Amino acid sequence: MKKIVFMGTPDYATTILKRLFRSNYEVVGVFTQPDKPVGRKMVLTPPDVKKFMLENGYKTPIFQPLNLKNDEVYTQICSLKPDFIVVAAYGQILPKNILEIAPCINLHASILPKFRGASPIQEAILKNEKFSGVTAMRMGVGLDDGDMLGFSVLDISGFCVSQLFDELSKMAAELTIKTLDKFDEINGVSQFNALSSKCGKIKKENGLINFELSGDEIWTKFRAFHPWPGVFLANGTKITSLEISNLNGNAGEILAISNDGFVVACAKKSIKIKSIQEPGKKELKAKDYINGKRLSVGSKFC
Repeated sequence: MKKIVFMGTPDYATTILKRLFRSNYEVVGVFTQPDKPVGRKMVLTPPDVKKFMLENGYKTPIFQPLNLKNDEVYTQICSLKPDFIVVAAYGQILPKNILEIAPCINLHASILPKFRGASPIQEAILKNEKFSGVTAMRMGVGLDDGDMLGFSVLDISGFCVSQLFDELSKMAAELTIKTLDKFDEINGVSQFNALSSKCGKIKKENGLINFELSGDEIWTKFRAFHPWPGVFLANGTKITSLEISNLNGNAGEILAISNDGFVVACAKKSIKIKSIQEPGKKELKAKDYINGKRLSVGSKFC
């Protein structure tokens, strides 16, 4: 039975790890990011991969180094004698000495060379791509620029980011097994760097919107950023549920109110807000918010 060292952190990676545990490969070690303080009370919380393993009683050793660039990590991985190192959204670039221990296969959530980097799923939505998917890649020293070993492709039209993470993680899990099974028969394909693009980490300020944007632009940002960082106005009010509307009016003006929401004009088209949350307050249904603020059709919203 061939041995796998797995490296991953969020739920996207967990789905792949689950599939490896159900395969004919032996997971001999799992590397994930250190526990981090979360929420207002800053409760120390394990990453999704570690949480899954602890909750399900797996005895596979878990490693959480702050940095991969030290001799101890190299020694730990060497001692596990892996045949492959499988990487999925780990959160750190692997140094050259680790890349040389065993073939390192990354499951990147885009069709490379598009959207190399930390947020390929969100970037595909923001760029209104019709298709995206997963690339299995033999890792090199650069950022997501190694030889491509296989693809899975999906029509992503209309997907929100949480749905797309779920679908792509399932595809990545199956592609992982196919790539490992056929590794010796696969001739990797070099990426055409001239067509490459990069995307960075998502920051909270990426979710900022205003009604000088078009309704389509706000809807696209909502699809890419809900639930985190979400879409929110300059005063911190977060729009937690919305849909596109074809009504037109002056930007920021309330155009219609119904039982399931209220329509606000944008630079072009409009959005129907269905639920909303002011800073430090509970989420409200849109109609309750409108009644509480005594707003009506023709009122300026925020």
